[in-house]
Amino acid sequence: MSKKKDKIAAMSEEEKTQYLAKRKKKRIITWAIVGSILFVILLNFLILPLTGKAFRTKEVIEYTGTNKYICFDDALMLSAHRAGGDLEPEETMAAFKLCMEATDYVVDIVEFDLHLTKDNELVLLHDDTVNRTSNATEHFGSKKVKAKDKTLAELKELNFGENFVDPNGNAPYKGLRGNDIPNDVKITTLDEILTYLTAKQPTLNYIIEIKDGGKTGEVAMDALYNKMVQYNIVNQTIVGTFQDNVTRYIDKKYPSLTRSASIAEFLDFYYAFLYGNKNKEFKFKVLQIPMGADGIFNFHSKAFISFAHSKGMAVQYWTINDADKVKRLKENGADCIMTDNPSMAYKALHE
Repeated sequence: MSKKKDKIAAMSEEEKTQYLAKRKKKRIITWAIVGSILFVILLNFLILPLTGKAFRTKEVIEYTGTNKYICFDDALMLSAHRAGGDLEPEETMAAFKLCMEATDYVVDIVEFDLHLTKDNELVLLHDDTVNRTSNATEHFGSKKVKAKDKTLAELKELNFGENFVDPNGNAPYKGLRGNDIPNDVKITTLDEILTYLTAKQPTLNYIIEIKDGGKTGEVAMDALYNKMVQYNIVNQTIVGTFQDNVTRYIDKKYPSLTRSASIAEFLDFYYAFLYGNKNKEFKFKVLQIPMGADGIFNFHSKAFISFAHSKGMAVQYWTINDADKVKRLKENGADCIMTDNPSMAYKALHE
């Protein structure tokens, strides 16, 4: 027999009874704890998410507040994500010019990202490195070339159309080097793009994301704000960032700016929706999110969008490159669709 069985066998009847009663109590407590944990997991990750189509507040069919980004019906906004990176090299002047000069579609918002260079110039760039979108690996002999490690002049040597392939499978800028690189596919500065856009379309709206974090991100935010004032687009711009310190910096130094939710804030909002917490307060005015799944974690239901509208928040979705999804979001009351292919999205919205 095992030592435990030997120990029990040596006990008196009274000792056995007490011992077995303690063991039973421990099992009950253990299973109660396990059951509670399982219930919390099921509630938060299955039961409540499955009810994502259930309204937590009265359906909002009219909005009379001050958030200009909340739209209804055909007023839904169309945003060119990275200036429409499927149609021209993303975040280059070529992409922005197509957005402004296209004859088959019109965009309401342009979306782009910012990094600081080594010499403190704000340039349009999504990734932490310039390798994916340019010939930087060949030119600098490194697979990780960061904007912050190069001057603007050095970055201007690169071809940002090097790896671009259009919807027809063509690569019109492949292999261009030196003086053969068109200026419109070189890296673009914030000054260059705002000079062009504000002259071309003064009422255009902007979604601008600060990519840098830490102190660099705060410096970038200061520089961005100064440019927004200079070009008179403060009231036409939504500022976003995934950097928590930059979010806090915006709230402290520029509290009147319209900004989008951080990841943590979105999760906080999502649970407020699931639990129907109508009194929860938030500092952001715009949710910029993916659609999520149709069943669990459905972020695009009419109920979810209505709850956001009841809190005075606009809901904008990225990156929507499928016509059926564009139509579904319109039907559900989305405020904005961000897409790499604004031509496709415009047709889907106006069929």
